[in-house]
Amino acid sequence: MKNTLFFKIFVGHVLPIVLSIGMLFLVTINLFRNFYYDSLTTQMQNIGYGLKLDIYPYLEKKNFNELDAYLKEYGKAIQTRITVVDKNGRVLADSDEDTARMEDHRFRPEIMRAFAGEIGSSRRFSRTIKTGMFYIGLPIERGGEVTEVLRLSLYVDQINSLLAVLRKNITTIITGVLLLALILAFILSRNMTKPVTELRNASQQIAKGDFDTKVFIRNKGELRTLGISFNSMTERIKDLFSQLSRNKEELNSILGSMEEGLIAIDKDSKIRVFNDSIMNFLGQEELAGKYYWEVIREASFNRLIKKCQESKTATKEEIALNDRFFLCSANDISRQNEIVVTFHDITEVKIVEKIKRDFVVNVSHELRTPLTSIKGFVETLEERAVDDDQRNYLSIIKRNTDRLVNIVQDLLLLSELEDQNKTHEMEEIDLVFLLRNVEKLILPELEKKGLKFSINIKGDLPKIEADAFQLEQVFINLLDNAVKYTDEGKIDIDVKESGGCVEVRISDTGVGITEEDLPRIFERFYVTDKARSRRQGGTGLGLSIVKHILLLHDGDIAVTSTEGKGTTVTVSLPVNHP
Repeated sequence: MKNTLFFKIFVGHVLPIVLSIGMLFLVTINLFRNFYYDSLTTQMQNIGYGLKLDIYPYLEKKNFNELDAYLKEYGKAIQTRITVVDKNGRVLADSDEDTARMEDHRFRPEIMRAFAGEIGSSRRFSRTIKTGMFYIGLPIERGGEVTEVLRLSLYVDQINSLLAVLRKNITTIITGVLLLALILAFILSRNMTKPVTELRNASQQIAKGDFDTKVFIRNKGELRTLGISFNSMTERIKDLFSQLSRNKEELNSILGSMEEGLIAIDKDSKIRVFNDSIMNFLGQEELAGKYYWEVIREASFNRLIKKCQESKTATKEEIALNDRFFLCSANDISRQNEIVVTFHDITEVKIVEKIKRDFVVNVSHELRTPLTSIKGFVETLEERAVDDDQRNYLSIIKRNTDRLVNIVQDLLLLSELEDQNKTHEMEEIDLVFLLRNVEKLILPELEKKGLKFSINIKGDLPKIEADAFQLEQVFINLLDNAVKYTDEGKIDIDVKESGGCVEVRISDTGVGITEEDLPRIFERFYVTDKARSRRQGGTGLGLSIVKHILLLHDGDIAVTSTEGKGTTVTVSLPVNHP
């Protein structure tokens, strides 16, 4: 009850009224008391001034007994005690008591002030008659000197009786006013809180989902406007809730129909949204509220999430779950600080890739032996050839056999690079030393074509972590291509450190690559100049091998070229390989 709005408003109205009326009561009583005492003082002074004229003759003749008798009679008539005191404090006459038994009055406050020539007044307990009294002392002057004091006094009980009647009347009036104020405060508080109560009850109904609830406020003014706005808001909420429900049903339908698995991970690493497909993939029925690492216990998946959280960009990773393979794509939703991960089932693709890889490996192994035999017999026949035509035919056979052998070797190397179970020999490598060794290997071809060659080192280069044999294969293939497709001019290598990577730029002045061919140069068996490649024994697998090796080293390769002017290949390798 104390916490209700009605109680607070009612008390807020009543409390100031009660305090105001209480203060008014106290002030009024005090004013009336002071006014009454002031009136009594004036009245007693007037009586005293008249009485002084009557008692002068008695004082002049010092007929104090007659004066005493006169005061007793006069005091009874006006119901006032009258006393005459001389300078020594002796009571000369008193209307109520025997003067012989009365004590010295010299030090009474009203007597002292009267002898000082002023009108004295005092309220105190009288030891003579044992009751409270109100005193007025008037000086009596004879010969220009105060010789006696005329004191008039009233019983305080009489005054209090009169004030009690006055207090009772004032209390009755104030009580009536207070009751009226309480009734008005009650009505006003109820009128103010009733619309608020209706709004509260309506809000509770809306919170329970009853959007058809309406409020009808009869009060005019802001509360009625509030009620109208509340009804409008309810209609709007109803429309929005219906729309959200439709959107949710539509989203659930879409998620349910997706073949790909989907989960949404919130900022606390808990799964918030998921679909049926991911439950089927994981073999679990309930995922909501679980930490993602409780559900998917794969280190590669943890790396994917961490990488996406740190980079705030879309990230992909292949993971294996329950003997199936998935391409996971993680996207960061920065506004909600969530990550949405989709699971594309690539198990069949992986099976096909494995079949293809096994086929290539098996075929390559099977082809290696007969090709080696063919090459051996061709070389034997070359020694026994008797004329130029035979040697020419044998040379063609040998060149094509070598090309097949190279293709088989490159295919085996690609299969080996694609084998995820194979470990790589990572070590610290001095890249400049490695490039100098490669230079020695291609030097005969450079001299044969008369090409200029240079290696330019910018600054002190840090060592990098890499597989030395594989990295050597990268630069051998790139420089071999540069030499093959450059008939005159030069080949330059520029090496520098840039952004935590070592950057190697190989530039040539060869035939260049057309814009149509440039996007496809890393495809297997794709060659830009088929006649030249076939003539020089190219397999079309060199750049594919380069791309695979750089991916294994977390590196990158970029190619720019202008047809007829040359090609520039830029290789970036991280200093610290993850």
